[in-house]
Amino acid sequence: MTIIDMTIHELHAALKGKQISSVEATTALLERITAVEPQVGSFITVTPEQALAAAKAADHRIASGDCQLLTGIPLAIKDIFLTEGIRTTCGSRILENFIPPYSATSWEKLRDCGAVLLGKLNQDEFAMGSSNESSAYGTTRNPWDTTCIPGGSSGGSAASVAARQAVATLGTDTGGSIRQPASHCGCVGLKPTYGRVSRYGVIAYASSLDQVGPLTRDVADCAIMLEAIAGHDPKDSTSVDTPVPNYSASLTQGVKGMKIGLPKEYFIDGLDPDVQKAMDAAIDTYRRLGAEFVEISLPNTDYAVATYYLIATAEASSNLARYDGVRFGHRAEADGLLDMYTKSRSEGFGSEVKRRIMIGTYALSSGYYDAYYVKAQKVRTLIMNDFVKAFADVDVMLTPVAPTPAFKIGEKINDPLQMYLSDIFTIPVNLAGTCAMSLPAGFSAAGLPIGLQLIGKPFGEESILRAGYAFEQATEWHIRKATI
Repeated sequence: MTIIDMTIHELHAALKGKQISSVEATTALLERITAVEPQVGSFITVTPEQALAAAKAADHRIASGDCQLLTGIPLAIKDIFLTEGIRTTCGSRILENFIPPYSATSWEKLRDCGAVLLGKLNQDEFAMGSSNESSAYGTTRNPWDTTCIPGGSSGGSAASVAARQAVATLGTDTGGSIRQPASHCGCVGLKPTYGRVSRYGVIAYASSLDQVGPLTRDVADCAIMLEAIAGHDPKDSTSVDTPVPNYSASLTQGVKGMKIGLPKEYFIDGLDPDVQKAMDAAIDTYRRLGAEFVEISLPNTDYAVATYYLIATAEASSNLARYDGVRFGHRAEADGLLDMYTKSRSEGFGSEVKRRIMIGTYALSSGYYDAYYVKAQKVRTLIMNDFVKAFADVDVMLTPVAPTPAFKIGEKINDPLQMYLSDIFTIPVNLAGTCAMSLPAGFSAAGLPIGLQLIGKPFGEESILRAGYAFEQATEWHIRKATI
């Protein structure tokens, strides 16, 4: 096995046993980035000098006997995380030259464990998109088929794992932005419960929906990453002060007797036949492992997409008001203050971001606030209650991640409604604030990965990791590698 093919736990064992140094591992991955980046486009910024310096420091730590699970492991993070002294663009021209003065808590936790930062990953602009086509720095391509999208908004995070450019990555999930690209790129992606991981230093899209999570090669790595980044942060008022379990310890407990819910609203007529086939096979696998299945209902699912695109755009309209050309970011040459505001935002934001700001501003405007935003918040409560009721009868839920495998680049770019519907199975989880994970569950006839979604109770990450690990050990989908 080559270095670039190793998981976190495999590379950790090799580093601890002094078979490989962190400098060697980091060099191998930097060479891999150079080799395949022209075809994939996963990165916005690569940081080779900082990476090698961090790798040398990690080797010193390991030599002194300090070898934590992430010490010396080369990682990359979505370009939505602030990194002190390293450019952070959020995929937008408006932040093209922004150098943050501090770092996000989630990255600081990884850095303090001794992780090595390879660079910042491509994404849809301000995390607004399902295909990575709205990035101001080019479209990331799917390593399994470079004519296809990798998913979004954390497209670079998923593609870099699939292309073996990083051992693992961090992304963010506002309406499916970790799980959907993980599904399309054949890796594991977990959206933790809202409040489980600090959002401090993460550029805000929709503050009541955004959540930070890992994208990895297998479920064991996902547990390792979550343990590292989870926990209360006094700098984030939405961070929940509750103990972080040892996620890795519960992986091997199996699923015998576990009750898995199948929401009837998620197994619809429009589901791609290859996706349906993969879901049927996954259900059979879980039955063989001793799990019990229960049909459940989430009756307000039909309203989730409309509810999400009112709440998320309203919050985005508010959050993105700070990009006005005054304090930081792009400033246009203009005659007077109002002209500077207008030109800076017109030049700095892309079309999808402008579209969402305008929808959100309209939903919050006088005369429409009650009709749209307030009503959407009421429906959100109904959706949350659906999950509470369903979880009274089941331990986890099993659903598709997306209605189809990855689609062609350009296929939906001019049809926003079709693009928005690609998140129909992931959005309800964000509205409910609970946790969910995507893991490899098959391939389409065209050879594109298909993901399985496991949804857990609030702060029930242990259950979905355990269920995911059992499925992973019983199948071989996660072993396959993109041929790029």
